[in-house]
Amino acid sequence: MTVPGATLRVMTWNIHGGMGPDGRYDIDRMVALVRRADPDVLALQEVDSRRTPGKEHPLALLKRVLGHHGIAAAAITSPDGDYGQVLLSRWPMTDTDVHDISVPGSEPRRAITAVVNAPAGKLFVLATHLGLKFVERQRQCRQLTELTTRSSMTTVAMGDFNDWMWPGSVQSVLAERLPGRTRHRTFPARLPLLKLDRVFCRPASALLSSRVDTAASAISDHLPVIAEIQP
Repeated sequence: MTVPGATLRVMTWNIHGGMGPDGRYDIDRMVALVRRADPDVLALQEVDSRRTPGKEHPLALLKRVLGHHGIAAAAITSPDGDYGQVLLSRWPMTDTDVHDISVPGSEPRRAITAVVNAPAGKLFVLATHLGLKFVERQRQCRQLTELTTRSSMTTVAMGDFNDWMWPGSVQSVLAERLPGRTRHRTFPARLPLLKLDRVFCRPASALLSSRVDTAASAISDHLPVIAEIQP
């Protein structure tokens, strides 16, 4: 049953593998910050289980601690673990899928899509982490825009887009399909200059507010973006 007027809190954060600027791997402090933000839908990039081989996978830990549903998208898999991104939701997810958006000759990349079935309403979510090269991101952006047209429901695309240029950039192309967007500087976390991490949505009116959490500068090289969404 849909609850009229209810909202969803979404959060995207590149956690740098759990390695802080102090050189210390500490997944617990990352989890503590996420719990304080209390998101309904959480997209994390650079989730790396290779740092702690044989121990609990970060996705399993997050699902256990946060009590969320989750899906992982490993971009790199090795004998000692994997590296990629995860999407977690307080509410059940359906129609989940992992899409390979890799460009030959560059680091493998993935995009996760899912429908979040929340009391506030259904939300189509895309979570991703794009490449470092401009041409690479352009190609990946074409794939993302195709994915975001698959649903007519309220849509959110979030993640680390690695994009800071405007003419012909990912943000300018995505903004045509998903006109609501955040504009926070998120990188480098201690003195943020670039707007790498974003939340895009359709319709624009669905984005009610957004913020960053500067406390994350002690935990990662990116600041998280947290937004309130009206499905």
